[in-house]
Amino acid sequence: MKLFVDMEAGTKMQSPEKETRLEISTMSVQSVPTFPLRSTDEKAIPFIGFGTAEYPFGASRDTLKETIIEAFKLGYRHFDTAAVYQSEQPLGEAISDALRLGIIKSRDELFITSKLWCSDAHHDLVLPALHKTLKNLKLEYVDLYLIHWPLSLKPGKPEFPFKKEDMVPMDIKSVWEAMEECNDIGLTKSIGVSNFSCKKLENLLSSARIPPAVNQVEMSPMWQQKKLRKFCEEKGIVVEAYSPLGAKGTAWGTNQVMECDVLKEIAQAKGKSVAQVCLRWAYEQGVCVIVKSFNKERMKQNLDIFDWRLSDDELLKISQLPQCKGYPALDFVSDDGPFKSLQEFWDGEI
Repeated sequence: MKLFVDMEAGTKMQSPEKETRLEISTMSVQSVPTFPLRSTDEKAIPFIGFGTAEYPFGASRDTLKETIIEAFKLGYRHFDTAAVYQSEQPLGEAISDALRLGIIKSRDELFITSKLWCSDAHHDLVLPALHKTLKNLKLEYVDLYLIHWPLSLKPGKPEFPFKKEDMVPMDIKSVWEAMEECNDIGLTKSIGVSNFSCKKLENLLSSARIPPAVNQVEMSPMWQQKKLRKFCEEKGIVVEAYSPLGAKGTAWGTNQVMECDVLKEIAQAKGKSVAQVCLRWAYEQGVCVIVKSFNKERMKQNLDIFDWRLSDDELLKISQLPQCKGYPALDFVSDDGPFKSLQEFWDGEI
């Protein structure tokens, strides 16, 4: 049974399961912990990232800049966007305004992630796609650039939903070579993937010159990704969780996390919200999380998880919750596409 360090308490804690944990260090802004990206020498990734996606994508575009500026004021420094989210430009405007107003002292305080959409997941389109992302963000580089999904679409405008007949197999070797080039020339400090199974990661690692620093995947107490986390930990890949609260309110989301009786009981006993229990649990598993709330009070609450801990008994109860994936990704499956079934898409990890 391995130990990890709780940076706020400054004490060693013991895991209820035989799971390894990543080493954690603290950052100066609001004492938000960070995780080292072991495949690079660049700065570490803050544990909590502020998500900028709201479905339908672009729905909050008119107010998103102000929301992000509020997030800056509250202490968020890690922001997650993507070409398909239509949030790169508002994020870029918010960064410019925050720097001008002195809310942020320098670009170096920030950790910005964006993602390559499937229609640009072709060797010759990766670099132009990143240039467009940087133009939208008004930045010289991003801290992390991810392949959004392990599938390509016919070239075109980043859109979701998309036509299933546009799905084509990804040439992961050539796409990753282009990602490595982006890293080499400094347009991104680190590169990674999203929604990759163990098998797909193994395939990528077999030819990669630069291993992926991060794998961003769905993860919550109701979808704990134990096999994938163990694999990534062994390979030095940081796991980053999206939909850590179940993405309630989205087209693909579920209420199963926020309505879970076990989590409600733990939250009541702690005097915390279910969301805080979920985020604290993720922190104690050694993964990063992307949180998305545009409500100021909940934005504050999502940061208030570092001066308390879950007990061994509570962690054990969470570890025993029934598992069910919130977003199975049926959009990426087609009889005529590269993946004919969910089992094939997720390589049985569902």
